[in-house]
Amino acid sequence: MIISKSGLEIETKGTMEETEGKFRAGLGKVAADTSEHVKGRAEEANGKIQKDLGKTERKV
Repeated sequence: MIISKSGLEIETKGTMEETEGKFRAGLGKVAADTSEHVKGRAEEANGKIQKDLGKTERKV
């Protein structure tokens, strides 16, 4: 199995962005800041999509 470096990089960046989004959403929830919570959830979703894209690219 050959791992595409770009696929691995995309997956790693997606994982990082997903984690940052979870953290940001948690902070927004604790601080009762709905705007930050929503932004964090959006960042988390974007990271998950990017992570899945990287996984798919590695398989191809």
